[in-house]
Amino acid sequence: MTESRYQPPRQSGIGQLIDSVLLLVLVYLALLAPLLLKPKPAQAPVEHRPAAQATWQSLGQNAVQAKQWEKLGLDPEHAKPMIEHRFDYSIDIGALLLTIGVIVGYFVLVLRVSEKEYREVIREHFDGSGSQPD
Repeated sequence: MTESRYQPPRQSGIGQLIDSVLLLVLVYLALLAPLLLKPKPAQAPVEHRPAAQATWQSLGQNAVQAKQWEKLGLDPEHAKPMIEHRFDYSIDIGALLLTIGVIVGYFVLVLRVSEKEYREVIREHFDGSGSQPD
């Protein structure tokens, strides 16, 4: 008695290309979406006054902090933008919920498609030949 080995359906090269491009576009959009959806802050009027020379004291840095900046090769003028424009750690709850929804939705989609394909493979492999697994 000869056993037939399961031969999965083959995806064409065009199908693989479309899948790859689609995933690349989705990843790009997922990374770009927070930047596009974030509201722009109102611009304050620009004052035209001569810029003062930055010092570690004017930037609120103590001697230990100043020494660490200098170890990085930065003087007060070059460190000023990094000190004044710190990262905003606030959480936008809407974006967080949207991200969670997309991740959960994708997970559910993958589980449903995988279950469908798994059942199809089992049906093709065990349909009508040999004993059925319990």
